[in-house]
Amino acid sequence: MRASTTRRALLGAASAALILVSAPMALAQSAETPTIGVVAKIGGIPWFNAMEAGIREKAAELGVNGFMVGPTSADPALQVRAVEDLIAQGVDVIGVVPNDAQVLEPVLRRAMEAGIHVLTHESPGQQNVDWDFELASAQGFGEAYGQRLAELMGGEGKYAVFVGSLTVPLHNAWADAAIAWIEANEPDMELVGERYGVAEDVDASRRTALDLMRAHPDIKGFLGFGSQGPIGAARAVEERRRSGEVIVLGPFSPGQGRQLVHDGILTGGFMWNPKQAGEVFVTLGTMLARGEEITAGMEIEGLGVVEPDAENRTIIVDQLVEINRETVDDLAALGL
Repeated sequence: MRASTTRRALLGAASAALILVSAPMALAQSAETPTIGVVAKIGGIPWFNAMEAGIREKAAELGVNGFMVGPTSADPALQVRAVEDLIAQGVDVIGVVPNDAQVLEPVLRRAMEAGIHVLTHESPGQQNVDWDFELASAQGFGEAYGQRLAELMGGEGKYAVFVGSLTVPLHNAWADAAIAWIEANEPDMELVGERYGVAEDVDASRRTALDLMRAHPDIKGFLGFGSQGPIGAARAVEERRRSGEVIVLGPFSPGQGRQLVHDGILTGGFMWNPKQAGEVFVTLGTMLARGEEITAGMEIEGLGVVEPDAENRTIIVDQLVEINRETVDDLAALGL
């Protein structure tokens, strides 16, 4: 890749305010030193900061070029532009945590046609990829939340569900599983609305939770899929002085939500380690760039022994971590 091409790509991205680039300036490639660029959903939030740390550390350990770019908002068009920039740079591997799986399909196809390997995370069933990997099964993750919310609400009352957006496949799969479990097992629980695509924006989540508490004074629970949803909903509950009355659950960054957990406002949830996900992007990316096959029964660092679904191009393992008052400080101490 020529230096002039690199400067044009970086200047164009900066002038358009499209992405926060956390990449080393030297992206020189070779067969021995592959370059792996990962596009996050949104830059600058704790969940993806932890993912970036995993990318950087694993890249240094393996001796490859690995970096993350984070769009300035959860706009699928910005992810498309970021992927286009990486194609222009001629990286060896592109990783993406999609905001909209379908919107990304054409640009990921162009990447593969250019000979670039493609990995995704949080997007099972994604088209035009080598592999999508998941650290939790969608069904198990969603059902765990549905069951826990029902327990905490005593099996009755109104609840609302937030997702990162209505086009994030995995968030909506979790929501589908949670809602289906509740409907099958807790007939006295009532879903308010359908679901709200605000959970990658803490302010939008807070505003939506405040609106819902005004419209439904008897609401008893918020389930937020997206790292900012539980934080925003918990802040709304705190603002309305309804701690202990309204349950807030969901995956979030422990460092960001620690005080809310200890104050009893944010109940907790389940998560996987986003830093580990960043490491897996680099591990799998390096394997693909070096021509290694992913086969059933092999052990991959960060994933364990895998049983890949070759037809659907997915690798799914279950590595759930519970977030509560007993665990949140230790998880935050890991930089999560």
